[in-house]
Amino acid sequence: MDYRDTLNLPQTNFNMKANLSQKEPLLLKRWEKEDLYGQLQERGRKKPLYVLHDGPPYANGHIHLGTAFNKILKDIILKSRRMAGFQAPYIPGWDCHGLPIEHNVDQELGAKKKEIPKLSKRGACRKYAEKWVKTQKAEFKRLGVLADWDKPYLTMNYDYEAVIAREFNRFLLSGAVVRNKKPVFWCSTCTTALAEAEVEYYDHTSPSIYVKFPVVDDLADIDPALAAARVSVVIWTTTPWTLPANLAVAFHPDFVYAAVRVRDEEEVLILARDLVDKVMVEVGIADYAVVATFSARGLERRNCRHPFLDRNSLMVLANYVTLEAGTGCVHTAPGHGADDYLTGLRYGLEVLSPVDSEGCYTAEAGKYQGQQVPAVNKVINADMQAAGVLLHESAVSHSYPHCWRCKKPVMYRATPQWFISLEENDLRTKALAEIEKVEWTPAWGMQRIASMVENRPDWCLSRQRTWGVPITVLSCEECGEVLKSEALAEQIDRLFRQEGADAWFRHGVEDFLAPGTCCAQCGSTKFAKEEDILDVWFDSGVSHAAVCEAREELQSPADLYLEGSDQHRGWFQSSLLTSVGTRGRAPFKGVLTHGYVVDGKGKKMSKSIGNVVAPQEVIDKFGAEILRLWVASEDYRVDIKVSDEILKQVADAYRKIRNTIRYMLGNLHDFDPGQDKVAYADLPEIDRWALDRFEELKERVTAAYERYEFHSIYQGLNYFCGMTMSAFYLDILKDRLYCSGKSSLPRRAAQTVLHEILDGLLRLMTPVLSFTAAESWESLHGLTAEAPLDQSVFFVEFPPLHQQRRDSELAGRWAKLVMVRSEITRALEGARREKVIGHPLEAEVLLQVSGEWTEFIHQEWQTIKDVCI
Repeated sequence: MDYRDTLNLPQTNFNMKANLSQKEPLLLKRWEKEDLYGQLQERGRKKPLYVLHDGPPYANGHIHLGTAFNKILKDIILKSRRMAGFQAPYIPGWDCHGLPIEHNVDQELGAKKKEIPKLSKRGACRKYAEKWVKTQKAEFKRLGVLADWDKPYLTMNYDYEAVIAREFNRFLLSGAVVRNKKPVFWCSTCTTALAEAEVEYYDHTSPSIYVKFPVVDDLADIDPALAAARVSVVIWTTTPWTLPANLAVAFHPDFVYAAVRVRDEEEVLILARDLVDKVMVEVGIADYAVVATFSARGLERRNCRHPFLDRNSLMVLANYVTLEAGTGCVHTAPGHGADDYLTGLRYGLEVLSPVDSEGCYTAEAGKYQGQQVPAVNKVINADMQAAGVLLHESAVSHSYPHCWRCKKPVMYRATPQWFISLEENDLRTKALAEIEKVEWTPAWGMQRIASMVENRPDWCLSRQRTWGVPITVLSCEECGEVLKSEALAEQIDRLFRQEGADAWFRHGVEDFLAPGTCCAQCGSTKFAKEEDILDVWFDSGVSHAAVCEAREELQSPADLYLEGSDQHRGWFQSSLLTSVGTRGRAPFKGVLTHGYVVDGKGKKMSKSIGNVVAPQEVIDKFGAEILRLWVASEDYRVDIKVSDEILKQVADAYRKIRNTIRYMLGNLHDFDPGQDKVAYADLPEIDRWALDRFEELKERVTAAYERYEFHSIYQGLNYFCGMTMSAFYLDILKDRLYCSGKSSLPRRAAQTVLHEILDGLLRLMTPVLSFTAAESWESLHGLTAEAPLDQSVFFVEFPPLHQQRRDSELAGRWAKLVMVRSEITRALEGARREKVIGHPLEAEVLLQVSGEWTEFIHQEWQTIKDVCI
């Protein structure tokens, strides 16, 4: 006879081969057809609310591994919160305005971009954004992310655009919006101002020059050694192109400065005493002597001569001057630097910026008019060399600001712009106070964003582009006074809700004003519309108002904002400032940040390097489930590594988990928990130990979900399935399952434990391994494809904890038994490798012990024989 027929062998339709890339789309199709997300929302109506507010990705191009990581992380959190007993809605969103979209539309339009009417171009931008929203939506769905995909929020929706304008007008009416000519980051390639969050830093090579500014005033009263000599102040700069805007030289009030006689008795150079030797070596002067030292305070408000323009430069004092580089004498151009600007205000200097929007010099730059910045550096340096004022020139490689879109170097350029003042209404102080009330994960996020808010300049709101929400300001044509009116704000809101932000460009001024409106300053009735658009960070920053406060299923403040760590200076900060500035509180209770996705060697992914991994490639090869498990496996608090090797390791871990599930399912094919379940008190000790281990896993995993420690969940599931179950408990269980009577107590006891563990295990892994859990749940509970979707694993909660099953004495004793078995297994494996034995059952094991182990081995001898099979 065939002895296999006498055994209770496993039987299951749950395949060992997952075929994820083929099976996942079928599950997704069913979830969408039967509205799994909608059913979950309906079922959870009376549960406490948990809101994770989605930071909007940009609607421009396919998703990459970083955006996939972010969306999966959010999905894991929301599914875990639903299974922890919460109503957890998810409203996805997209950022749809701004330069990147307009830039790509300009490329598509070609020469037509300068001729096309503004409203037509805005329409082309809208269509472009709609195309990529549709594409990205499908790509996010493929990851198994449950959301209200039919009703996402888009920053270009009419209602959303109306909220953007409404929130801007709240700032305007409060007096927090100001118009100033001050330096801001400016991209001459994209011809627009940039916020700090739109600037990226890359290595860049610049000229490093030392320049002499001849002193005009007599300095004999400071020190007699300075009388009747050719005295020059020496400055150092890496931006020669800013010299035409120079109006001052700054000295630190507390530094000691030196007069250094060089080459002949007629020339004296002034620089910081502590930098003399270093600078002399740098400029190649060996013959020099310090003839005097003095405080810079005596130099204040004296004059030196601009090195090549017909005007003086004022000597000023400034605390930001350092001794880390240069000469301690800082070239100051109020139109081209933040510190320079403040110094200029203090000394009443003009905010001079002789560069136009495309980076060419204006007439104020003298003979350099029309020349391009920074190419003009070579011309300026050559002219100064010929004039004898260039002391030294070399090259320096340093971190330099670049435009986030075109990747070209940017400049600081003073232009009239609209700003939100961080000092008005104590916005900075209030924001810093709110930061301390938020729970930051990781904890260092608090200090990081606090430092950024503390040191950031006023928020530059205006962009000189077409595609976005306009700065809804009407100014008097006669005196320039800004019209601040609740009635105007209400009319803007009304028209924007009907027509979107296009209404600003479609209607004349008269359509926004009540009859008889006049300027409060001069009485004029003529007003002009502002043409600039708002910074897109303001668009996304007011999503707390446009989404969390507007959608009935949400609430504000949200429980969690979750994005990459770069958003401390981006969306987190813009959201914080817009909420604190208008509502006096942060828009979030908690903020979680994750690192960047990098390759296996820790390098940032780049197409030019060829190390980019596309999500679709991973899905085609492994399935989205492996991507999800990879997300859970990584410690997101640091940069997240990914490579083929890493993904293969994750796929191996998945196979072990799947095989463990399959084995348990196979041994439960004839088990009915309603009739065959064995009471806990009647379970053999090893079964109670297995449940003790499962209780420990439940506690660990549910706590890890609560603390967002997903790599701990991955490790816990991996170890429990691979070691606790497969390598130990299930291996020992085979005799009972296969050879005991079909309905015998030993076999039913084993099945009782397997059923409880598998049921709970699938619940624990559902937020991460959603596809596999759904498939396994149907097999475990005998559900067919026709079964109502609300019987799926997504509608149950995490397994309840049974503290009474925790037994420290039992766990401690079995930990020793596991150690003994491990030693025996190691010896058997060695004998197999050396071909001493073929199968472990052929072996006789001799066990030698001493000390405290002796009594333990004697007491547990039969158990040891059982667990070692």
